[in-house]
Amino acid sequence: MTTTAAPSRGTTPDPAGYQEPAPTPLALLLLGRDADPASERGVDCPGDLPAASDPDLVARARAAKAALGDRVFILGHHYQRDEVIEFADVTGDSFKLARDAANKPDAEYIVFCGVHFMAESADILTSAAQQVILPDLAAGCSMADMATAEQVAECWDVLTDAGVAGTVVPVAYMNSSADIKAFTGRHGGTICTSSNAQRALEWAFEQGSKVLFLPDQHLGRNTAVRDLGFSPEDCVVYNPHKPGGGLTADQLRAAKMILWRGHCSVHGRFSLDSVNEVRERVPGVTVLVHPECKHEVVEAADLVGSTEYIIKALDAAEPGSKWAVGTELNLVRRLAKAHPDKEIVFLDRTVCFCSTMNRIDLPHLVWTLESLVEGRVPNVITVDPETEKHAKAALDQMLALP
Repeated sequence: MTTTAAPSRGTTPDPAGYQEPAPTPLALLLLGRDADPASERGVDCPGDLPAASDPDLVARARAAKAALGDRVFILGHHYQRDEVIEFADVTGDSFKLARDAANKPDAEYIVFCGVHFMAESADILTSAAQQVILPDLAAGCSMADMATAEQVAECWDVLTDAGVAGTVVPVAYMNSSADIKAFTGRHGGTICTSSNAQRALEWAFEQGSKVLFLPDQHLGRNTAVRDLGFSPEDCVVYNPHKPGGGLTADQLRAAKMILWRGHCSVHGRFSLDSVNEVRERVPGVTVLVHPECKHEVVEAADLVGSTEYIIKALDAAEPGSKWAVGTELNLVRRLAKAHPDKEIVFLDRTVCFCSTMNRIDLPHLVWTLESLVEGRVPNVITVDPETEKHAKAALDQMLALP
């Protein structure tokens, strides 16, 4: 889950244009240092988790990583904290990291500093001799959790009853569980990333006349309307919490894009007001957002692209240029520090971390590495063979896209 908090007294302005949250209970939840049992897996680490105040954490992490040597390979997602990224062997988005792990077959242990679905993808793509480890099992993804296998199977029954299932090709976003990827593979579909969503949809429409896009409605809508030239009316939203998805058979027959009612809680936070406010606050600013943002935000932005696109755009930007970036705050902060010759601000005035991603902190990483040194392998993420087979078929189809 992701929580937002308005800046309050006691916060300190940062050169990058955003404010750090004060150390309140809400701020601790924002930073992944507390739990919300209603929406997170909420597990405890067996044994003793080092205290965040331990002054030797960095030294302990270095020592444990050195002791493990080439036996361990640490992956760091772009949205991770700096304290974790420092120890990552590679950084990137979820699919890049899973491929990097697959290209490191000699590493016994893949420590994935990301969230649960990312570790599942790494397990699917790596060999049986490797073990994928998630330092905190509570590091889930609210978007991925918005589509369960049972709900999607029921949706397919609804499409079948409406007489359209035979013309529907499922396209699942990388930010989905292994079960959803497997469903997609069983039904002849493909996986996509935010970078290749257009190619995936073009391929899908060559196979059938409709697409079921899971689980992020905004990426599906933005790609269909902006990149493929569809109208918003070509898209309908399937709500798994309503009978029949809240749609009639006629609506399903008329639609080209059947969008799952899911979203990213971080990117969904940005609004049209955010864009208008930052343009007034920073004259001459270029607004750059991720395609998981709402359609009206994407339409109002100057540039839209994946996490890798955002990084490359800012790397190539002219010194002195001004940018407002609509994506996760850890990455925006890191980009602002990396480009002091440019003015880079967070798109919204309120602080918005991915709290489940932030659950993986230095204490969890130290605990994981020291456990491995002592011969204990914690928090292994394993996808069962049947699910893996079908999920890999969908991933392979993505890799085969023209």
